[in-house]
Amino acid sequence: MVSQTPLEKIRNIGIMAHIDAGKTTTTERILYYSGITYKLGEVDEGSAEMDWMDQEKERGITITSAATTCFWEDHRINIIDTPGHVDFTAEVERSLRVLDGSIGIFCAVNGVEPQSETVWRQADRYCIPRISFINKMDRIGSDFFRAVNMIETRLGTQPLPLQIPVGIENNFKGVVDLIHLEAIIWEEETLGATFHKEPIPEELLPLAQEYRANLIESAAEQADDLMEKYLETGGLNEEEIIRGVRIGTLKLKFVPVLCGASFKNKGVQPLLDAVVNYLPSPLDIPPIEGQNPKTKKVEFRKADMNEPFAALVFKIMNDSFVGHLAYLRVYSGKIHTGAMVYNATKDCKERVSRLMKIHANKRQEVKDIYAGEIVAASGFKRISTGDTICDQSHPIILESMIFPEPVVSVAIEPKTKNDQDMLGEVLMKLGQEDPTFRFKVDEETGQTIMSGMGELHLEILTDRMLREYKVKAKVGKPQVAYKETISEKVTVEEEFVRQAGGRGQYAHVFLTVEPQARGEGFFFQNLTSADKIPKEFVPAAEQGIREALETGILAGYPVIDIKASLVDGSYHEVDSSDLSFKIAGSIAAKKAVMEANPLLLEPIMEVEAVIPEEYMGDVISNLNAKRGKIEGMEIRSGAQVIKAKVPLSEMFGYATDLRSMTQGRGTYSMQFKTYDEVPQQISEGLLARIYRR
Repeated sequence: MVSQTPLEKIRNIGIMAHIDAGKTTTTERILYYSGITYKLGEVDEGSAEMDWMDQEKERGITITSAATTCFWEDHRINIIDTPGHVDFTAEVERSLRVLDGSIGIFCAVNGVEPQSETVWRQADRYCIPRISFINKMDRIGSDFFRAVNMIETRLGTQPLPLQIPVGIENNFKGVVDLIHLEAIIWEEETLGATFHKEPIPEELLPLAQEYRANLIESAAEQADDLMEKYLETGGLNEEEIIRGVRIGTLKLKFVPVLCGASFKNKGVQPLLDAVVNYLPSPLDIPPIEGQNPKTKKVEFRKADMNEPFAALVFKIMNDSFVGHLAYLRVYSGKIHTGAMVYNATKDCKERVSRLMKIHANKRQEVKDIYAGEIVAASGFKRISTGDTICDQSHPIILESMIFPEPVVSVAIEPKTKNDQDMLGEVLMKLGQEDPTFRFKVDEETGQTIMSGMGELHLEILTDRMLREYKVKAKVGKPQVAYKETISEKVTVEEEFVRQAGGRGQYAHVFLTVEPQARGEGFFFQNLTSADKIPKEFVPAAEQGIREALETGILAGYPVIDIKASLVDGSYHEVDSSDLSFKIAGSIAAKKAVMEANPLLLEPIMEVEAVIPEEYMGDVISNLNAKRGKIEGMEIRSGAQVIKAKVPLSEMFGYATDLRSMTQGRGTYSMQFKTYDEVPQQISEGLLARIYRR
């Protein structure tokens, strides 16, 4: 049995953008025009297919990345609609890790917004070819050419318009197709299902010819034969332009740009054509790289059903009917229902009980899955996000995903003993689903502390606990996830000796700690020789150091951005052991941090406030009062945009503050930027409050 869709006709794509740029609306239109749904789902009405969670319908935002499949021009398109809110950045990260191509959606009024930049950089990290869709061309203040310019200046990429708009704002009615040099006009009465082609309006012809000349030149530069023909004849035919644009897109030389108004059903069919024409199939991407867990050698897997099976688990969902549902990107080989697979990350075997194609929260069972597909599987007992499952006789571990650390915490207290018993189980399930969610029990207070990426993130998780899992609990106010670090380089000596009859414990270490630059994390190096400390004891000493740094000296927060060097020491041939060196490393690390002038660090957020000009003075004064540093101002669509870096501790409740200062007309977005030192006066007050508790 062979795969129904040839690999060259599969597209695995994601839709990514800033919150409210129109990702989910565009996905709904794609599903409608490709025949998957028979009525138009609306985000504003809570009827969008892809926003299936209650919380998504109520708030009109995407929280969890939703997967679906549609067909266009005999191609199969697997789509993941990702969230735009910065609190759910992990959903974007893990989706991009397994996608081959992406559509970046930008609002024609606001252009490139902060979260657009964040997701664009994430896609850069995974070298994902992209096309851009400038949405909301029908809105007051829309400007296609300004948005294109922002893509170039802010994202540092080369935009290549394939279309220019016909009409603007309320008069937007279609686009000029620069490849075929004709106008595409959508018919209002059919909700955009039908359109007609007509000659380009005379007033747009010079501009269209100018942009087409640039398009042909860019396409010709991508291949020698195209350049040769271009130099000989001064032009290319339509097929040659499409081929050149595809080559350049796959090589990340430029980003094709289209435009439309998804809500008004304009521009979606050419966008689907562009997905098929310019984004990669699984065959267009390089073979996936991984490491053989036994030999530690680098190995590759090609997108081929005859290769050994290898797939990456990029998401876990807990389902009340089937238990753990693992979302898989299959990179090579094939697998059938009931097969035994090898979890190379956890070194265990698992049976696949069911395989399913996914459409949002609906499923269709299948017997087999093949290379290039994105599917869900159930039956796993020990699966986690980032695990590699593969053929046991050809083991491989694919590169996993890196997720940011949480920056906000809340205390949660169950109301009854029964709720207490359920809480631990529910937190475990939520932790399996969401890699940016953490929880722990505070040993001093006995409270359960939940940590996440922001207020909204924790609010949604709490809401799910109450609704889905029926756990009744009281939730405290959000608290900032502070960190600690050091500001000096010190060396300490620690000798751990225990003798209680029989064999004793002995370890002797010299440990140097020094600060690292912000964001560099923890780094350990062993500078001792084997005659001082045998190599088998070094990992135990490192583990002791790492564990000691999980709870700092000042207030028990994790210690970050620190370099620890084991520089000298000694051992006893009989009494030394892993345990003794682990304890010695732990005690030495705590002593060293105490002597290295420890500092308290706080998360600093990048804030962008969009406000009417008359309120600028009040908003800037308010941000300054919040210890904010104004980094720049610009005018965008008649509104003032203020960019600032502000400590997270000052930003709780800012939405209410901004609404009251601007009579409800101001909006803002923020995302984590870095950790920075807490000013001494504030640090002293904060530590005093912590010690009083």
